Amino acid sequence: MAKKLAFDKVLFVTVIILLTVGLTMVYSASSVVGARTGGPNPFVVKQILAVAVGLLGMWLAMHFDYRVLASRPAAYGLYLGVVGLLVTALFQPAINGTRRWILLGGVSFQPSELAKLAIIVYISYQVARQEDRDHSYELLVPSALATALLAGLIMMEPDMGTAGLVALAGVVMLFLAGVPWKFFAGTAAIVVPLAFLAVRLEPYRWQRVTAFLDPEKYPLGAGFQADQSLIAIGSGGILGLGLGDSVQKLHFLPYPHSDFIYSIVAEELGLIGALGLLGLFAVVLWRGARAGLKAPDSFGRHLAWGLTAILVLQALLHMSVALSMLPTTGVPLPLMSAGGSSVVASLVACGLLLNVSQHA
Repeated sequence: MAKKLAFDKVLFVTVIILLTVGLTMVYSASSVVGARTGGPNPFVVKQILAVAVGLLGMWLAMHFDYRVLASRPAAYGLYLGVVGLLVTALFQPAINGTRRWILLGGVSFQPSELAKLAIIVYISYQVARQEDRDHSYELLVPSALATALLAGLIMMEPDMGTAGLVALAGVVMLFLAGVPWKFFAGTAAIVVPLAFLAVRLEPYRWQRVTAFLDPEKYPLGAGFQADQSLIAIGSGGILGLGLGDSVQKLHFLPYPHSDFIYSIVAEELGLIGALGLLGLFAVVLWRGARAGLKAPDSFGRHLAWGLTAILVLQALLHMSVALSMLPTTGVPLPLMSAGGSSVVASLVACGLLLNVSQHA
């Protein structure tokens, strides 16, 4: 059995810094909207409670043998449990025209956030099961079908951003597992046309794509969010307007505390703050990849790489949307954006990553 070492302190400190900056920016970005309630800022209160739950989840994820998840009952049990939750969410009352949440005792959560963890554990189990055997087809088929099912259920909510993130995480993990390119080419030939149809047949999605190609053509329509985000980022300059001094959060930029929190970071803390935040996620990428390389087994290696990929890819997707490099989609910035389900799932993912880092 591998020797258990101290957890990665560099990664741990980086996570705490991201969490602290996130709480500060949620407080700043939501101050105007939160003030309308006449009491304590509800976004900050909810975020603090979610962080407390998430830290407990991270501590628990750090203090057990991660190889328990490498068993068939654990991998399939987690996966099927999440599938059941996603199906349940589809029968919940619609909120803002979507069915992404499950309500329990006045508390809501998004099972799609758990889907990210479930697919990583499931594919890691499949990779470990095929270790020392060149069975790319046997690895690809169950992994691709499992990924497609989760992404399809999330698309039905609808939530194309998270569905695409789950699918991309699956592709990255299979690539790192050594699946040949020819299998990806065949899968892409099926997935790309289906994704295009999903966008083209839904008017609001198609409007976002056309607005992305020419946002100034729709300044008060589908291009409004992208335009306001770019104004926020451009207004920050090098040093920023100052913490708490954002103008775009004054009812110009929608969802500044969640979907566009990176834009507020750039506006208030400037290019230096925006690049600093990008640098922190670069540290997560470095230490996560290192944890995977030093893992004592195939399951731990791919678990660490998958968790790192989902955190970093989600961060890059959020930042790309804020910079209008991708069509607008509501993907939170891990450990930063307001949203209880997101911050709890991200902290649990960090806990598992720190768990793997304790073994060599």
